[in-house]
Amino acid sequence: MTAPAATPAKVSANESLKAGSPTLSGTIAQTLADPNTDHFSDDDNQFLKFHGIYQQDDRDLRKTGKKYILMVRLRLPGGVMTPAQYLACDDLATRYANNTLRVTSRQGFQFHGVVKGGLQALVKSINDALLTTLAACGDNNRNVMAPPTPPTNDLGQLVHKHAREVAAAVSPRTPAYHSIWIDGVALNLDEPANRDFVDPLYGKTYLPRKFKIGFAIPPLNDMDIFTNCCGFIAIADAGGKLLGYNLTAGGGMGRSHGNEATFPRVADVIGFLPPDKVVDVAKTVLTIHRDFGSRSDRKHARLKYVLADRGAAWFREELERRLGFRLEDAKPFEFTKQGDAFGWHRQADGRLFLGLFVETGRIIDKEGWRMKTALRKVVSKYQPEVHLTPANNVLLTNIGAEHQGAITQLFADHGVKIENQGSILRRASMACVALPTCGLALAESERYLPDLITRIEALLSEVGLGDHEITIRMTGCPNGCARPYMAEIGFVGKAPGRYQIWLGGNEPSTRRNRLWKDNVKDPDIITELRPLFTRYAQERTSGERFGDWVARVVWSEAMPAAS
Repeated sequence: MTAPAATPAKVSANESLKAGSPTLSGTIAQTLADPNTDHFSDDDNQFLKFHGIYQQDDRDLRKTGKKYILMVRLRLPGGVMTPAQYLACDDLATRYANNTLRVTSRQGFQFHGVVKGGLQALVKSINDALLTTLAACGDNNRNVMAPPTPPTNDLGQLVHKHAREVAAAVSPRTPAYHSIWIDGVALNLDEPANRDFVDPLYGKTYLPRKFKIGFAIPPLNDMDIFTNCCGFIAIADAGGKLLGYNLTAGGGMGRSHGNEATFPRVADVIGFLPPDKVVDVAKTVLTIHRDFGSRSDRKHARLKYVLADRGAAWFREELERRLGFRLEDAKPFEFTKQGDAFGWHRQADGRLFLGLFVETGRIIDKEGWRMKTALRKVVSKYQPEVHLTPANNVLLTNIGAEHQGAITQLFADHGVKIENQGSILRRASMACVALPTCGLALAESERYLPDLITRIEALLSEVGLGDHEITIRMTGCPNGCARPYMAEIGFVGKAPGRYQIWLGGNEPSTRRNRLWKDNVKDPDIITELRPLFTRYAQERTSGERFGDWVARVVWSEAMPAAS
């Protein structure tokens, strides 16, 4: 007797949407042309994400009715911009957004406060500057990351080249993007090529969820390589020649409160590949996510769950089967730190680069600190290349040494110090945007963290640790955009004015932290941290960082019940 066929799992609503419009066009163009509406439908809101756009509303104004706004995100491989591109973004932020630029944790820019009437002009102008928003969001590969610090040798230049090649290879091919945003017309679905369009890499329904790729060069893990779905760790010989890459797979930060089936995960090291295989491997890892990621449960649809459920050995076997060749075993490597270089530094070619601390990533003009104007003047006059960092900061590169004094003075004239930029604790902090624009935020983050840092600094001084660096990251929800689960101290929004506290990440960002307290009210955060800092000050070994002390002492003790 023949066994009955297994009933296929019911797919999520997003899967049906993608299947019904594989060009990702929806009715976006029609809504753009309609003067009688200020927002897009729920269905088109999902399609917009593939075009690098999130529809939001100003949550500070909800009591008086929804004010619809849009966030537009750049896809910027490696975070590198020409002077002309930076100046275009500065101008567009003034004309079409809220006169700020937000550096993202994936080396891109976000424009906030965009209204529907200016959206098409903004995206077209971004493309006119030889930039794009395509695939900055949505169920596809996001921005490919690469080390922001100027290369000290040919190794760094080659890694950036590979990052750009990978980014181009895994970009969606939909014709709708050009039609809607460049030509300003709806895609003609009567044309057979459009009517029958299926993306050659992603297929008809793209990926189950987002996908992230990053490159890193040891010993600096400045992009949290183990938080990516797919990572390439550069391996070089003693002379700095690139031998190939160690592949990592299955990292990711997102989770959901109250759902133990969701969790942050550190990627596995899979094996070693030669440099000429990097594009093939990146595309193949993506197809494994495409084919094995959950299409029924979006909360369990990231590649990290495929690795968690099936194992790294299965993943490597499947990868090698699809590639048609075997990876070598991973080569030795070591990360010793993460973070950005601030102030003036010399490049290998003798020119200088300048690291600028941008607290919570918001390039803005405010009283006493006119960073947006200062950057515009410096970039316009001295024409440096602009690098955005994964820690929300900015590097200006390729600067002649003869301009150092003038640039330092120009920033000082606008309230921006080059020496001693921020405190040691602030420079090691990150926050996601959260309220009032992000619809997922449960608590404050960007607007709240600076004040909390001030309070934590006072506590550290109280216990004799006033000059101590601790990586602190905060998000307004559990999705982890600021990578809080890798920090020595992570704050994750639980509800208005309430946060989880996670402890125990390390300086090179290779170890995930653990939940310490589950639901701490804002006024109680310092109370919770005081006994920990007091013990740390008394019990730490010479040079031992807070996260390492937590791992050695606190984790070895019985973890307290979440409260």
